[in-house]
Amino acid sequence: MASDSKSRGGPPGELYDPAAFEVFYRRHVDTVTRFMARRVTDPHTVADLTAETFLAVIDSARAYRPDLGSETAWLYGIARNVVAAEARRSARQNVLGGRIAGRRLLEGDDIDRLEEKLDAEEAGRRALAALVRLPDGERAVIELVAVDQLSVTEAAVALGIRKVTARVRLHRARRSLRSAAAGAGGQQAALTYAGGEA
Repeated sequence: MASDSKSRGGPPGELYDPAAFEVFYRRHVDTVTRFMARRVTDPHTVADLTAETFLAVIDSARAYRPDLGSETAWLYGIARNVVAAEARRSARQNVLGGRIAGRRLLEGDDIDRLEEKLDAEEAGRRALAALVRLPDGERAVIELVAVDQLSVTEAAVALGIRKVTARVRLHRARRSLRSAAAGAGGQQAALTYAGGEA
């Protein structure tokens, strides 16, 4: 790892440095675990996807550019790709047999800890479920801004789009959610997460 990366505290750079990676991992593992717990309900899957995200970090550390956004935005971009890959993988597999076959066993304490995170992120999952009617691009921006608490700039970096495009998609998503909430009072959770106009 280059010395400027160490002083910056950023993700591991071109040369893999286990000590620096451990610091990076400890700094972000809870954030990534919460991100996953908002998107899946099984503690084993949360653990697996969190681990896969950090393996992907090692593989793509050279792609991190601090001038484009925060470490969190970069991590969320990787985590979104991991979740999408898991969804594609699950769609192709037998639901029970394929999921049990390659899974490592978790200790009872690990399951309890992950179930606590799953419970804590239930409102986030409900808000994400309310967003399913939005077009993919709008939904992706509002998930990252309203649910995952990224700035519009960081969401644009995570999605690989321009900031102005992210702002337009966010505005459209919020307008659609307001319209849906006006038609059905049960959509209030989505509005709470969507926040006001930026």
